[in-house]
Amino acid sequence: MFIDQLDEIMPKQIDHEAYRLELARKAAPLFSELGYSGLGMRRVAEALGLSKSALYHYFPNKKSLFLACTETVMAQMTSEAGANDASQVPASALVDFARSLEPGFAAEISLLFDYLRGKTGEEIASDPAMKLANDQLRGHVQSLAGSEAADSVLCLLMGTLLMRHFTGGTLDYETILPALKKLT
Repeated sequence: MFIDQLDEIMPKQIDHEAYRLELARKAAPLFSELGYSGLGMRRVAEALGLSKSALYHYFPNKKSLFLACTETVMAQMTSEAGANDASQVPASALVDFARSLEPGFAAEISLLFDYLRGKTGEEIASDPAMKLANDQLRGHVQSLAGSEAADSVLCLLMGTLLMRHFTGGTLDYETILPALKKLT
């Protein structure tokens, strides 16, 4: 009986890393909605129902929160992309991968340009969030297209996503299939 009462009054132990990742998962849409420069730690704390000091306990600054958000978004993207049918032709699997990225692409590209604004090429190349995202994207494309073609295919897919956005979605994915088949 005493143990049951003790459980009720003792603070619950929290898995620090799991809770940190959960906070990042919940904060990621805020970055997409408000942009990097438009979102402060106070706004994140309010949206997550935390005090600012509690948020700073898990993330010492906005950049570390953004990196954690990038980690959660990329983990989700690669797990969903990995669920594709392994028997699929590589070119078709790559088009399906691009299609899976499209729903959030406009918000993500806007967020990226906001995040990268004012950074030099050297700063971008060494940025942990950019390195993580680029490595994850390249790794998935490489698993479908092979290492020799991965960079070319990734450029083709990202360019296609941009052009679909710029044309209001009128550019058909089928237009890149011949090039993808040659590359893979």
